[in-house]
Amino acid sequence: MAGEIYDNQGRGDAAWSWPPIHPEGRKFGLIAVAVSLFFLSPWIDIEIIGWPLLLLSLGVFAFFRDPERVVPQAENAIVAPADGLVSLITEVEPPEEMVADDGSGNPGLSPGPVTRISIFMSVFDVHINRAPVAGTIRRLVYIPGKFMNADLDKASEENERQHIMIERGDGVAIAFTQIAGLVARRIVPFVKPGDTVAKGQRVGLIRFGSRVDVYLPAGTDPKVLIGQSVIAGETVLAELGTQGLIEGISQ
Repeated sequence: MAGEIYDNQGRGDAAWSWPPIHPEGRKFGLIAVAVSLFFLSPWIDIEIIGWPLLLLSLGVFAFFRDPERVVPQAENAIVAPADGLVSLITEVEPPEEMVADDGSGNPGLSPGPVTRISIFMSVFDVHINRAPVAGTIRRLVYIPGKFMNADLDKASEENERQHIMIERGDGVAIAFTQIAGLVARRIVPFVKPGDTVAKGQRVGLIRFGSRVDVYLPAGTDPKVLIGQSVIAGETVLAELGTQGLIEGISQ
């Protein structure tokens, strides 16, 4: 019918539903359930352990929830790659691994200060990470490191992390970094170099709380503030080619 408005799944009526559990987390949830039922079984019957473990298993399923997202379609919009709190907005040099020649023949980021937006994910946030722009995965670099508090600025250079660079069709490159933290011990990629991704597409996850840094191209100002909560695939962090959208950002 002309003029009818549909939701993001092509339905005429929107309705709330339980978010699905990502396959990466189902095995952990099922293991937790099995262990809790073992302690609650008649031949063991240690309720003081079994019931807390059963509640913990529900928490594990909730941690790996994977809700659908409505991605902004504006071509120049850079969307948040992670759910969480904007903890830092600062001027930095881009990661060396994203600038140096990696021998692939694909250019890296240009050297020089850029704006970095850091998004801190607590254990209560959705931990599926999404592509901030559409394009081709040009670099995916894993770096082993420490597991200090991901909320610290130096975690960007010292913690275990994984850099991802996406090149848009117009040649503009956007890089972001998945950073492990105190509890997080595994960064899981869903993509590889050469893959083509859509804006908002799932590209990986970090298990059990961490941080994601986004490096904006030079001359691109953020549209978010420190302390703001953002939603992966939905919140617009910045728009390419815009300047001076927000005054007074702490550098």
